[in-house]
Amino acid sequence: MTSFFARLEARARQIDSLLCVGLDPHAADLTAPTAEAARRFCLRLIEATADVAAAFKPNAAFFEALGPDGFATLRDVIAAVPDGVPVLLDAKRGDIASTAEAYAHAAFEMLGADAITLSPYLGRDSLEPFLVNPERGVFLLCKTSNPGAGDLQDLPLADRQPYQRLFERVATLACGWNTNDNLGLVVGATHPEALAAVRKLAPELWILAPGVGAQGGDLAAALRAGLRQDGLGLLVPVSRQISRAADPHKAALELVQEISTLSGARRIKPTAAPNAAPRPMRRRRLSSMVNRLSSFSGQDASASSLAPHAAALADRLLDAGCVRFGQFTLKSGLRSPIYLDLRQLISAPALLADVGRAYVELLRGLRFDRLAALPYAALPIATAISLQGGWPMIYPRKEAKSYGTAAEIEGAFVAGERAVVIDDLATTGGSKFEAIEKLTAAGLVVEDVVVLIDRQSGAAEALRAAGFRLHAVLTLTQMLDHWEQAGRVPAEQIAATRAFLRT
Repeated sequence: MTSFFARLEARARQIDSLLCVGLDPHAADLTAPTAEAARRFCLRLIEATADVAAAFKPNAAFFEALGPDGFATLRDVIAAVPDGVPVLLDAKRGDIASTAEAYAHAAFEMLGADAITLSPYLGRDSLEPFLVNPERGVFLLCKTSNPGAGDLQDLPLADRQPYQRLFERVATLACGWNTNDNLGLVVGATHPEALAAVRKLAPELWILAPGVGAQGGDLAAALRAGLRQDGLGLLVPVSRQISRAADPHKAALELVQEISTLSGARRIKPTAAPNAAPRPMRRRRLSSMVNRLSSFSGQDASASSLAPHAAALADRLLDAGCVRFGQFTLKSGLRSPIYLDLRQLISAPALLADVGRAYVELLRGLRFDRLAALPYAALPIATAISLQGGWPMIYPRKEAKSYGTAAEIEGAFVAGERAVVIDDLATTGGSKFEAIEKLTAAGLVVEDVVVLIDRQSGAAEALRAAGFRLHAVLTLTQMLDHWEQAGRVPAEQIAATRAFLRT
């Protein structure tokens, strides 16, 4: 079961966008004050911006104001959002548990929303009906964007040590309540100081930051204060600035590009041209969009630049001693100026979890039934992937058992299933071929091999010649270029390593 924020993050990475398009059918924007006019307004906006929207956010109030037909229209609008694009229902619900259960059923089952905004005022038990399913998400009101937000949200809590304001206490509580990776926070872009304070208290949580555009929030300040270290974690909702533009697609695309520029992320590559023919509207369901996820680094294997999240991962691998520079004797007997030791990951659980997440992003675009980990370095990595992605795991033994079942492959599988090979590094591809031979001999189908780092020493070419595809979270060239540009590794060590790779 994939959590809501794992799906949101996959979508954000896929199209390099943090823009959440608001679906707010203001009466002033409609040709007539009817549910049908609201439906046409929203469907045109969805069609115009679906290729650049990380998510859509319909505001329940505008639909409820239209009566029973408005509720039906809201359901139709949510159903019209293309597969793979999360829908956040802006309803700001909050009530006791039994009523909360009814609200949750209405939002998730009747309307089909993926997430909802909630008030924290009634405490944790009022949120639980919305959080029980990891696939459904919640954005909890923390520091709202309106001028009167401070009347209550800024009140100091005298019994808290260290000192906290009420909204900071909400952020602290949310971190503990986020047990299913489906709880985020609402913090207005109109309050960059509060955004920075919340990000410090909740470094991993996703934040919905309303207020950019009509409310006067400063986009650059909001991004500086609210983005996570990986360049994600902040969803920027905008409605009127897009819906009232002469060309909504152009307005949305310009916002995405501005966000990319300000955050240092690469610009998006739209999946459809502005004048593309309308996509057919359909009920939300699983589709091939999931299979078009780009790699974690967001680059082709030949590219040298790294997206911010991939660059951060490369730096953490360096800091953890997984990559070392000096003089090392390799198994082949060669002397190398660089040594990759990803077995160190077992002593860095937080980094191991992040590595697992990086693999998960790559794997979502592949077709397989089971992870096949290569002993021994890939076993903990594949375990982290399995726990986060929910995929079952097997592994081919280095040597067959001489006792018991005498198994060549450990774990449950059925002949004919597809296995994706998981390893830590790719060098020449030799160990991959040995594992693939064992897996195929057992009746499994192998098409793809996924590694954390491709040393670019011929593995990709050798595997391709044999009919297999190699996918890498990072390449050694990308990492060296990044560390050189960032000044993380002395220039002479970078040069020596490049010279070694050319030999």
